[in-house]
Amino acid sequence: MAAACAGMEAAAAAAAPPPSPPPPAAAAGPGWTELVCAQGRNLKAVLCQRCGSRVLLPGAATFARRELLLPAMRKKAAAAAAGGGDVVREHWLVRDMFSFENVGFTRDVGNVKFLVCADCEAGPIGWHCLDDKDSFYVALERVAHE
Repeated sequence: MAAACAGMEAAAAAAAPPPSPPPPAAAAGPGWTELVCAQGRNLKAVLCQRCGSRVLLPGAATFARRELLLPAMRKKAAAAAAGGGDVVREHWLVRDMFSFENVGFTRDVGNVKFLVCADCEAGPIGWHCLDDKDSFYVALERVAHE
């Protein structure tokens, strides 16, 4: 991973390992068995938490664990004043941008584009490093499932 994207990763030491395989159903914790199939793909549709717009269809993404720092989900004025973010660890990994049903991309922030809901612009719900054309991460805690 390029140095420009490394700053977005929460791990301060070495670069994060590649996305891990899905956890076994027994070790996945409460709620995971409802979201991840045996092949590690999303069982339910992924929706915007704010407006309910469909972001991904069932089976369109793979569960991945990776520590990333995303800016906090706040209104623009509050986000600019605070400048903080959240470390998120569980994601839906999408390998093809055309798999999304409804997602928008911010302007480049360094070497990263953040993912937002294309209907209501809530976000960021995930991120994409421009150095890795085939990896789009959607944070599980920032979306709803149906």
